[in-house]
Amino acid sequence: MSDFANRLLAWFDANGRHDLPWQHPRTPYRVWLSEVMLQQTQVRVVIPYFERFVATLPDVRALANAPIDEVFALWSGLGYYARARNLHAAAKICVERHGGELPRDFDALVALPGIGRSTAGAILAQAWGERFAILDGNVKRVLCRMHGIEGWPGTPAVEKRLWEIAQTQLPDARLADYTQAQMDFGATLCTRAEPACVLCPLQRECVALRQDRVRELPTSKPGKPLPERHALLLLLRDAEDRVLLQRRAQAGVWAGLWSLPEAEDHATARNWFETHIAGDYDAAQALAAIDHGFTHYRFAMQPLEWREVALREGVRDNADLRWIARAELASLGIPAPVRKLLEGRT
Repeated sequence: MSDFANRLLAWFDANGRHDLPWQHPRTPYRVWLSEVMLQQTQVRVVIPYFERFVATLPDVRALANAPIDEVFALWSGLGYYARARNLHAAAKICVERHGGELPRDFDALVALPGIGRSTAGAILAQAWGERFAILDGNVKRVLCRMHGIEGWPGTPAVEKRLWEIAQTQLPDARLADYTQAQMDFGATLCTRAEPACVLCPLQRECVALRQDRVRELPTSKPGKPLPERHALLLLLRDAEDRVLLQRRAQAGVWAGLWSLPEAEDHATARNWFETHIAGDYDAAQALAAIDHGFTHYRFAMQPLEWREVALREGVRDNADLRWIARAELASLGIPAPVRKLLEGRT
């Protein structure tokens, strides 16, 4: 076993997280679900979502058989909804091709939607004790500091080097613990800001610490200003205080979720309103603007509210446009900022 792995496992035994819900029991399905939920999301945020998800959909077959709206509803608030779509699609493939279970094969795993090299390695190592490396953001940060590796880790050349190092440091045993140890170490000790170097069991070997470059490494992604997109949200209530929701397109942001009708400008919004709604467009009340950040841009939304309106004659509820009672909102996948808006309106 490498000295790096020995030291890391000793640290994990004393300081690691041993009581996470996906560790007891540690099944392939629960490991897979946790790994996907933990992508770009902190453990403390994930735990209640994970527990609610597995209580409702406890295995691959249950997930595959669930309506996508139910999956989105369970996921609502976690963000990055493509992860939920990919989970659902992958579960269906597992039922069709792998007997309703996750395959215990690297190539078969990475062929599933939403499972890349690192996620496949994490599943194989944690669920079956297979000797596979991982390379999530925490691991990249630790390796860049330990070995003094310059360059943004997202570039192919740097990532290739990090994979090579990660593979050489694998222990021969305790692969599940080692995989968790790497994630815990980066998340709780070798953090992005204010790492606890004085407590680090690897400080003697850390190039970044020795060269006083801990704050510099890993190299940040080259920055550029985020573009901003603007839209109007149409919040329409009928005489029964139901809200009109529209299913979003199956491609693009919040794909397949239920949200408020949206328009780029007032001319487009007025045209949609007058085509679908019996009411006065100019009677809208402007609500507080919403500013929501995505990875690649910011989304500035201006909600407009109408009360006691109705659909025009000839326009009916359908698969993509429905009046929804307040009690039904929890059963649908709704983008977090839209859900917050709806829950905040009396």
